[in-house]
Amino acid sequence: MADWIPIARATECPPGVSIERVAGDRIVALANVAGRFHAIDGLCPHQGGPLGTGSLCGQVLTCPWHGWQFDVATGQHQFSPPVRQAVFEVREREGVVEVRTACGEEEAEPAA
Repeated sequence: MADWIPIARATECPPGVSIERVAGDRIVALANVAGRFHAIDGLCPHQGGPLGTGSLCGQVLTCPWHGWQFDVATGQHQFSPPVRQAVFEVREREGVVEVRTACGEEEAEPAA
C-alpha cells in the first residue's frame, strides 16, 4: 500500500482555488471545492499544460494553456468522454493535505 504524501498546508489552497504540487514523481493539481479537497494528475493530456495553475469554477478545472476542462472529483474531461485524468485519494490531517498517488489511483485514458 502506498504511503500518504504531504503536499500542502490546507491554508495554501482555500475554497475555489487550485494549486500545483509535486507528490513523489507525479505533478498533482490540488483543488478545493467548497472546503473539500480533490487531486488529479496535474499534467493536461493535450500538451502537458499545468492544470493546477488553471482556473477552478465549481468542480471544473480549466487548463491555462488551451482550455481543456476536467471535473476534479472524477477526472473526466468535460467534452470528450474517452479522456480522463487520474484521480488520487486525498485527506487532510492537522491542517496538512496529503495524497496517495499509487494506491486507489484511477488510470487515465490516453488523450484522443
